[in-house]
Amino acid sequence: MSNQQQFGPGGVVEPNQLNQITQAITGLDSSQLTWVSGYIAGLAAAQDPNANNLAPIAITPVPESAGTLTIIYGSQTGNAKGIATAYQVKASEAGIPAKVISMADYKPRQIKNETHIAIVVSTHGEGEAPDDAVELHEFLGSKKAPKLPNLKYAVLGLGDTSYEFFCQTAKDFDTRLATLGATAVLERVDCDVDYDSAAAQWQDDVLAKIKDDLTAKTTQVASTPAANTASVASIYTKKNPFAGTLLTSQKITGRDSIKDIRHIEISLEDSGIQYQVGDALGVYFLNDEAIVQRMINAYGLSAEETVTLGDESLTLAQALTEKCELTLSYPTFVKALAESSGDAALTALLADKAALREYLVPRQIVDIAIDYPVKVTAQQVVDACRPLTARLYSIASSQNEVEDEVHLTVALVEYEEHGFVHQGGASGYLAKRLDEGAPVKVYVEGNDNFRLPADPNTPVIMVGPGTGIAPFRAFMQERDAQEAEGKNWLFFGNPSFTQDFLYQTEWQGYVKSGLLSKISLAFSRDQAEKIYVQHRLLEQGAEVYQWLEAGAHFYVCGDANHMAKDVEQALLTIYQTHGKQSADEAKKSLLALRKAKRYQKDVY
Repeated sequence: MSNQQQFGPGGVVEPNQLNQITQAITGLDSSQLTWVSGYIAGLAAAQDPNANNLAPIAITPVPESAGTLTIIYGSQTGNAKGIATAYQVKASEAGIPAKVISMADYKPRQIKNETHIAIVVSTHGEGEAPDDAVELHEFLGSKKAPKLPNLKYAVLGLGDTSYEFFCQTAKDFDTRLATLGATAVLERVDCDVDYDSAAAQWQDDVLAKIKDDLTAKTTQVASTPAANTASVASIYTKKNPFAGTLLTSQKITGRDSIKDIRHIEISLEDSGIQYQVGDALGVYFLNDEAIVQRMINAYGLSAEETVTLGDESLTLAQALTEKCELTLSYPTFVKALAESSGDAALTALLADKAALREYLVPRQIVDIAIDYPVKVTAQQVVDACRPLTARLYSIASSQNEVEDEVHLTVALVEYEEHGFVHQGGASGYLAKRLDEGAPVKVYVEGNDNFRLPADPNTPVIMVGPGTGIAPFRAFMQERDAQEAEGKNWLFFGNPSFTQDFLYQTEWQGYVKSGLLSKISLAFSRDQAEKIYVQHRLLEQGAEVYQWLEAGAHFYVCGDANHMAKDVEQALLTIYQTHGKQSADEAKKSLLALRKAKRYQKDVY
């Protein structure tokens, strides 16, 4: 992976120069960017001794708009970014000038200059804004936010109804913009995990509402022929996954461990798939046949009954095995069954949202079927189910090391309920139900919010307890291949040193070679008092602060609800204690780290 962007024969743009260029063009619409592209190409041609070999600059018509649609996205895993990027293309094709920008790169005060914005944002953790949305989210809720009487907006939320604070960040943006006097061109749309059709409809509806405002006329701008530098995107996506091969499913925790954690290796041979360290792998799975049969029996149905999903006809057993989400529970399943059956008990459960949430958390769909064996048809059962979605796992390898393989670190979810064993959908599939050598459908989910520094000489601090170690294994493989000079410091924790030190020999090897400069371990159950990674951070606070002051990038991977919050609080404490900062100053320091992309999280 190159650490400098090549421009012209022998020329390079350093990372700080690239940042300056990015800042300079932030806020320009598509026509302005085209003009700048032509202008810079002309300057380059004037200075290039081989300029006579270049094609002449062309004058081409482009839209000059009465206004621009600014599409702003906040994304933790990349879904919101994908929707926003596709929307910019759709808007442009419809003759509406549009620009797309991450909330991380958007200057909050710029919003007072906007006329039309479309917000696509996910919700993270317990109703929290994703990392790249935090600054804009807080700004719009602060006293510094300007009145916005001339702004028209639309909001699309991405979320999961399994969580209590469904699409909360989208709701926050909608409320705050309305409070500031902006006008919604249509009601906010909140999408569940199966968001494709709802998002597409929202895009069309917004364009229909704003098209008259953003009519275009034509002007002439300079442009040059595009260089033949386009990279080939993988043909394998979420909608078209690749059939990889399971090479290895190896338990890497000890016999007496309270956890069953697996090292998974999957072959991507002949796929052409390329991934970067920091990316995630989407894994599709089949539901456990035993669970499917228990669910069918609970409703007194036949496995061979025919049902229809979209344009496809298949048996009930096939639909529940291959197409339906059965391992996560969600309120829409209860709602659909209550409405189709008219069952009084289900209807009462649905009416009490707090009780419903408490009921659903520890259960899978099969448990609901057993608890409430209502009278429904096979078609009503599959209609009540959400479509099965892939599970995302942080990639634990670098292709510079493993080439056409991809590695994962997967914790098996397994417990007993109703007298039989339940397993996590993908974790049970990879660990217990799929034989080595069998096919498994996968795709790469890029994550630009979790990247190594462009400069390999930059020090990095990695905090990854449990399976959060996965991307840092990839980081170290990549830094090793780069022959990076930057220092590396790992904070790792798990219950027991003897049973749960994941990839122990690899880390020892990195320490011995000098690639891993420092390792701080927190095994919570090896002493009377529980010790976690945040405690080790505080113990090493003075040195952590020195590393950060020296430009280190700080990474966190793992549990979002507890660990990541505790680590962030430890960081704030370090800034206050060793940086002699007030609480407000420490928050500003952390925000500055985040804005500089030196504080990145991959949490779940």
